[in-house]
Amino acid sequence: MVGVRNLLVGTWLLPAAYGTFSTSAAGSRSAASSTISSAYSQFTIPSDSDSGAHLIANIDDPEAVDAQSVCPGYRASNVRESSRGLTATLKLAGKPCNVYGTDVDSLDLSIEYLAHDRLNVQIVPTYLDSSNSSWFVLDEHVVPRPSSDKHASERRSDLEITWSNKPSFHFKVTRKATGDAIFDTTGSVLVFENQFVEFVTSLPRDYNLYGIGEHIEQLRILNNRTVTLYASDIGDPIDLNLYGTHPFYLDTRYYEVDHRGHHTLVAADNADQSKDYVSYSHGVFFRNAHGQEIIMQPEGLTWRTLGGSIDLTFYSGPTQVEVTKNYQLSTIGLPALQQYFTFGYHQCRWGYHNWTELEHVVSNFEKFEIPLETIWNDIDYMHGYRDFDNDQHRYPYSEGEEFLDKLHSSGRHYVPIIDAAIYIPNPDNVSDAYDTYTRGHKDDVFLKNPDGSEYIGAVWPGYTVFPDWHNPKTNDFWANEIVTWHKKVAIDGIWIDMNEVSSFCVGSCGSKNLSMNPAHPPFALPGEPGNVIYDYPEGFELSNKTEAAAASSAASSQAAAAATGDSGPSSTTPYLRTTPTAGVRNINHPPYVINHDQDGHDLAVHAVSPNATHYDGVQEYDVHNLFGHQILNATYHGLLKVDSNKRPFIIGRSTFAGSGKWAGHWGGDNASKWAYMFFSIPQALSFSLFGIPMFGVDTCGFNGNTDEELCNRWMQLSAFFPFYRNHNTLSAIPQEPYVWDSVAKATKSAMQIRYAILPYFYTLFHEAHTEGTTVMRALAWEFPTDPSLAAVDTQFLLGSALMIIPVLAPQATSVKGVFPGLKHGEVWYDWYSHEAVDAKPGVNTTIPAPLGHIPVFVRGGSVLPMQEPALTTKEARATPWSLLVALGGHGAASGQLYLDDGESNVPDETLNVEFTVERSALSVKAKGRWEEVNPLDRVTVLGVETRPGVVRFGGEVVSAEHVQWNSTSRVLSVGGLQKLTGKGAFSGNWTLKW
Repeated sequence: MVGVRNLLVGTWLLPAAYGTFSTSAAGSRSAASSTISSAYSQFTIPSDSDSGAHLIANIDDPEAVDAQSVCPGYRASNVRESSRGLTATLKLAGKPCNVYGTDVDSLDLSIEYLAHDRLNVQIVPTYLDSSNSSWFVLDEHVVPRPSSDKHASERRSDLEITWSNKPSFHFKVTRKATGDAIFDTTGSVLVFENQFVEFVTSLPRDYNLYGIGEHIEQLRILNNRTVTLYASDIGDPIDLNLYGTHPFYLDTRYYEVDHRGHHTLVAADNADQSKDYVSYSHGVFFRNAHGQEIIMQPEGLTWRTLGGSIDLTFYSGPTQVEVTKNYQLSTIGLPALQQYFTFGYHQCRWGYHNWTELEHVVSNFEKFEIPLETIWNDIDYMHGYRDFDNDQHRYPYSEGEEFLDKLHSSGRHYVPIIDAAIYIPNPDNVSDAYDTYTRGHKDDVFLKNPDGSEYIGAVWPGYTVFPDWHNPKTNDFWANEIVTWHKKVAIDGIWIDMNEVSSFCVGSCGSKNLSMNPAHPPFALPGEPGNVIYDYPEGFELSNKTEAAAASSAASSQAAAAATGDSGPSSTTPYLRTTPTAGVRNINHPPYVINHDQDGHDLAVHAVSPNATHYDGVQEYDVHNLFGHQILNATYHGLLKVDSNKRPFIIGRSTFAGSGKWAGHWGGDNASKWAYMFFSIPQALSFSLFGIPMFGVDTCGFNGNTDEELCNRWMQLSAFFPFYRNHNTLSAIPQEPYVWDSVAKATKSAMQIRYAILPYFYTLFHEAHTEGTTVMRALAWEFPTDPSLAAVDTQFLLGSALMIIPVLAPQATSVKGVFPGLKHGEVWYDWYSHEAVDAKPGVNTTIPAPLGHIPVFVRGGSVLPMQEPALTTKEARATPWSLLVALGGHGAASGQLYLDDGESNVPDETLNVEFTVERSALSVKAKGRWEEVNPLDRVTVLGVETRPGVVRFGGEVVSAEHVQWNSTSRVLSVGGLQKLTGKGAFSGNWTLKW
């Protein structure tokens, strides 16, 4: 429906199927004003149907009341203490303020020491009465509460909590080891209303906080901004709320310790590089799914939420590693172990129009000898953008079966997109049948309006309904649709999109418009008149002057034409402010307006409205942020119905705390701009904290046109992200890596490394899955005694062994990077030369990085198990092994390897291999039943200072012709080991001595 793109000449055959429409609101795909007329007209949803009320966020409202200045707070009474904590009743300490809702007069306080390193504070309404009868407390079946250790007590805890009623109730959580308050509400009042909850904590000046997602910004959160948590379908704005909700943060503090053991807090940015410091990290999780707003201030933060309870858990650490493990193991769950193939390279775009085009793309990867593991489909394959329904003209099932058989036989895979909304057929058109809706309607599994009728919004197909995950039948309905469709299309995973949940209109706009279905979205799709893509990355004009000038002129003309339309509400339009009504919740326009990214900050814009009602009577207002979480859960279990023995592969857009148990995540609809490549690193690191290590972004950018230089750098950077996918928008220029010769070469260079270290990737993920460790790591987390690393997010670690320092700016031929730990004896080796890096502690070192080269470094003390690169992971797994040993400052090193069949949910046979190097000997100990038949080819040892004498493998002397030592690089290479390991590299324990 969106035209057929000729990839050879880059032109469009414009569609003739749309009526006249205009818009000022963008969807998850970019949008622009447009007018189209033709002989045949399809109804277009009016653009103003997605317009919000004229609201203003209270944070910016000069007339907004500061609840801290007018509310009375609470006083604790009826206190009952025990060794595990206390309970109490909190009563209003004065006249209700009712500033943004109705004050709750009585609350229950519970303080519980859950474990030696975990403490919980919970505050909920005492009883249900006319003032708080509509309270929603988060369901523990959806988001479990943190677990409790039966031996926990205040005496055994790392933390201590104290409280006082002077002048009103407040509490302070202190770390016993330092005497430092990690959370302190002293000097503030607790505000607890039916649509507004607020608490405040002080923080040290120049604090180091990480997390509170999802946002695109630097890794360390700035102390002068407002962080909003409300799941939103919007194309990756910087510093605003995005698709997911993760109300968790890591707080790291650095101390100077004197000879008496006294700790003095120091600001990371002002630390003396010549001194040694210690650090303590703790985590805070706010178990609440309502819309939230966190105001970061110079010496504290204010946390506000539009409902629910206060349920705070503190994790004492004291390292980032321990905080992250504790958060996952005790609270949100461990991340899913991905199938081995998922770490290969993935190719996608919005605009692959048929199976033949997909086959051409796959063939081109083979032709140019670029690894390709999985080909993806965006919404192009769908019949009228309907889930679980192929377009039989462009993606017929019979042709698809043939294509997928061939694809699978080559060792490759196929993953399509599924959206969260379900098309509702036109009742006036008997040929517009849609079995998925019919089955769902029969089981009554869709969201409702308050009056009990089906809630009908609008997404890509036109007017749509939405699954209600509170209905006990809905998960079975969803699983059945996946199973039924899989019988027609042999998918290898599912890409879940639009699950915030998104709707292109405000309210149940389709209730009286179903006779218009199928309908065009209320904005122009990319490539349609008025929304032709002319954008290129910064720096494009330097190397492509003629093309850049033409694009700039055309873009200006398009923008001028669009400006002749509606300019939007006048700046003099009065703001809509909602006055609280006692005992009544205003669901669609709550009295407190969070700093939401949509038009007017309206919660109903571009989303299912807050008054949509679930099976159990709960309204969307209370659970909006959980929709994406629950559809990922349903999809995970649906794929298990397809094959109960195979790990489901899911990449989802909207996530919540704990979604990593079921799915990975991609960074959403970014742009082909250098800034988005830059911010992809802190995005990925943040999701490491959130327990979703399977993360990547749309490489080379989604919105806009990329260019050769940006795609060159980005394809190399993403090769070191767990999820590695190239994806771009409809009508943009092609950006498969083979389009440009230099990009193809750069891609193959980076993929040579990625495919060689696939066993390392897989081992890291198994450790994350079993222990809660991170895969991509910030330097500050791995080197916690160095305050200078607190804000570094332009380079990162992959596990503990590899460090990547990418170029993140145009026209650069070098990059600056820091090599942490040098002061304490760390050694870093260049991946390519194998030589030790010559750098000084704490100094940014200039590293040559011409276009097509990404600097990669190996940390001394590491052992990396590797196999040979290939075009697919299946082929790579059948190649001989090699070991890269990077000796540390004392000549020692260690490493691990985990292997299984790469896909089973509960593998019957596994293998764990431990590598240990000391005193010029590499010892290998293998445990498990997995039989690894591939032999060992070579061991390369970095940092061997003197020429070795006789080299022995086990009891046998390795022939001198297979032993090489470079006196300049200090590299020892021992080859010819395949005959000595004919039964498999790790079929038994062995030692290599030199």
